[in-house]
Amino acid sequence: MSSPFPAAAAPAGTAAAAIHAIRTLALVGPAAAGKTSLAEALLVKAGIIGAPGSLERGSTVSDFDSLERKLQHSLNSAVMHLMHTDTRIHLIDTPGAADFIGQSLPALEAVETAAIVINAATGIEPMAVRMMQQAAARHLDRIIIVNKIDAPGIDLPGLLAQIQAAFGKECLPLNLPSAGGARVVDCFYSKEGSADFSSVADAHRALVEQVVEVDGDFVERYLNDGDIDASELHAPLEEALRQGHLIPVCFVSARSGAGIKELLDVIVRLLPDPTEGNPPDFLRGEGVAAQPMHATPDPDLHVLAQVFKVTVDPYVGKMGVMRVHQGTVTKDSLLYVGDGRKPFKVGHLFMLQGKDHVEIDRAVPGDICAVAKVDALHFDAVLHDAAEDDHIHLAPLDFPVPVHGLAIEPKRHGDEQRMWEILQKLVDEDPCLKVEHVPSTNETIINGLGDLHLRILLDRLREVHRFEVNTRPPKVAYRETITAKAEGQYRHKKQSGGAGQFGEVHLRVAPRERGAGFEFVDAVKGGTIPGQFMPAVEKGVREALTAGVIAGYPVVDVQVTVHDGKYHTVDSKEIAFVTAARKAVIAAILEAKPIVLEPIVDVEISAPEAATGDITGDLASRRAQVAGTDAQLAGLMLVKAKAPLAELTGYQTRLNALTSGQGRFSLTLSHYEPVPPNVQNQLTSGHQLKDD
Repeated sequence: MSSPFPAAAAPAGTAAAAIHAIRTLALVGPAAAGKTSLAEALLVKAGIIGAPGSLERGSTVSDFDSLERKLQHSLNSAVMHLMHTDTRIHLIDTPGAADFIGQSLPALEAVETAAIVINAATGIEPMAVRMMQQAAARHLDRIIIVNKIDAPGIDLPGLLAQIQAAFGKECLPLNLPSAGGARVVDCFYSKEGSADFSSVADAHRALVEQVVEVDGDFVERYLNDGDIDASELHAPLEEALRQGHLIPVCFVSARSGAGIKELLDVIVRLLPDPTEGNPPDFLRGEGVAAQPMHATPDPDLHVLAQVFKVTVDPYVGKMGVMRVHQGTVTKDSLLYVGDGRKPFKVGHLFMLQGKDHVEIDRAVPGDICAVAKVDALHFDAVLHDAAEDDHIHLAPLDFPVPVHGLAIEPKRHGDEQRMWEILQKLVDEDPCLKVEHVPSTNETIINGLGDLHLRILLDRLREVHRFEVNTRPPKVAYRETITAKAEGQYRHKKQSGGAGQFGEVHLRVAPRERGAGFEFVDAVKGGTIPGQFMPAVEKGVREALTAGVIAGYPVVDVQVTVHDGKYHTVDSKEIAFVTAARKAVIAAILEAKPIVLEPIVDVEISAPEAATGDITGDLASRRAQVAGTDAQLAGLMLVKAKAPLAELTGYQTRLNALTSGQGRFSLTLSHYEPVPPNVQNQLTSGHQLKDD
């Protein structure tokens, strides 16, 4: 595909040398921090585009989706690249809304450095804290970029103090704003200059002291000589970044361009190349037997690349965006997908510039590229060129659980299959979207992270796929469990002329710890149920648990032990044991003091300080427990609470009323706990178990 953008030429020299001239960076943080504008400013300064695009006009490189342009907000991660002083920089611009964290978190798997972008006017917001924690958990180097430093009425000294209070004293400025935010002055390579606050010399000394602490030899030199030239500190600086002992803070204004050239210099001179960052945690094998496996950023070894983003395009089909961790991928490479035994040939290899595909000949460790028209690709797949490699994968990301449900059905009868095909494409693209069919109600439920997440999904169905659906109110993802041990048995016997059906199952149920899941135990002895029928018994148990027993919600955290039964040499069939097991486990659960569990979510609300009392009072009326409040900049307060998800339906409307439209909130699943008795009565009163 042709592109209006110049291709980023590979740095000169061998492939091994080229790896040292690659940087990878994910721009993460809250909405309205200016991540997209920052990416535009970097592309302009590097000469990739002539002028920055506008969110209002929908002309930015990264927000190219039609819905993004309509809403003027990032909904997907976007990959870009640029060259600066013979170094290739891969950028990933990510959404800031909590509902789209399924697009933001995977970007952390593709980079050495997470750049947390903070709005100087609003200070530290929950998404900044969340992404800082996620980046630390992935052992990434971290840098904080304070944007909008020329905004009126801001308190940059107070913001820096807030950053250090929230994230640690290791957050030190690499540069400082000067001339009212019109420019920045370097604090690492220089000890001189005038800043709007603090002292360049003091900031330089703090940086050097922080860096040398990771190396005893440099500590001794510093104590003896009093200072060390910053040009000698590259190795201890990289070690400090890897350990999280230093988190640099840079100041910029994407709007005016202040600090943009300096930020590019920081990326090239100080941030890690693929050989200097902490390698990702690869695993070989499955479950508890999986063994750690380290990727080596060597272009001559066999290929290891990880797909961190999938898109389904009507023109190029399924496209996997991947980070190469080891080996060299070329246009003719034969690659395997995970533990698949049939390789595919890379017909075209692309680097991405927003929506444009720039064709390249090869990709080396550190490169972010894409392959298309490969149906077997899926999110988090590991691509490799060694057929003997068995199930290599990355340690899974800790995604929030989608607990907002919406029942949907096609407006036109007969379009059910097409609806499922479209939904599957959307699920392929977003790891925080889930689709399920509920047998007890014969409903299709789409689960997402919040109201906005589901609203955008419906917009995408309507505007992108031209598919109309009917919806019913969001459903809360209740669960069922048991609180006592019990036994159940059932004999299924059916005779209708000729061969009949016969199967008898005896089993016990017992509660497990919350979150432990389902465990099936085969304790049958003496062949009372032949081994060939045991899969059918487990299938019947699982069917019953999936459909629910007392309220129609899945049964969780239960152990089912099958210990006895009977069979008939002629009439016993799999269907008979499926039915007998289903009825036996239902009977046991009804005697095991079953309860309904409801999802409890962590709520974080950012709102004007004056509205704090009204918000906490309203939360109390919703069975919420307020955990605390934290002051933010610009007169904002962060309220933290735990609340039943069922009590927060339509909460944004109420929050708008309490804050005159200035409040925002995010939800994350915390845990499940029993519903109050009156709520359980309401949920179970209308449910009836279905007979065959």
